[in-house]
Amino acid sequence: MAPETDPARRTRRHRTDWMALLSGLLFIVSGILFISVPDLEPLVMLPVVLGGLGLAGLVSILARAVRRQ
Repeated sequence: MAPETDPARRTRRHRTDWMALLSGLLFIVSGILFISVPDLEPLVMLPVVLGGLGLAGLVSILARAVRRQ
């Protein structure tokens, strides 16, 4: 099988999905906090997680707007 010789395919880059990346990081950090801090209340973390998801959505919208320009 011959290697890919089309130059347009070799230079194509994948765009970063900021919503998925930041949401994944948020859930990993919140999971680590729940495991490592036994006195942490879920009702305290709920606004933090929702605020983090809102921030991730805002970053995703801004990145899409910058990309279109």
